Amino acid sequence: MALNIKPLADRVLVEPVEAETKTAAGIIIPDNAKEKPQKGKVVAVGNGTKDEPMTVSVGDTVLYGKYSGTELKLDGKDYLIMRESDIFAIV
Repeated sequence: MALNIKPLADRVLVEPVEAETKTAAGIIIPDNAKEKPQKGKVVAVGNGTKDEPMTVSVGDTVLYGKYSGTELKLDGKDYLIMRESDIFAIV
């Protein structure tokens, strides 16, 4: 399903991965104790700026800061829209 959203300039739309629900030892983590995910998949990218072309592309898995971006909900799914400079690495 294609999204009807196109980020502008150096912004990127990221779909965060689901937060872990279980520890490695099998302990179930309650909702209020889950860490906010810092990894996600790029869903849409802007065109970049005149001085700074985009380095991430659709489909890349990226790592970003804990408080990066603005949360938004589209078609019942959670997304983050952030500047490319908020992305630390492509995994």
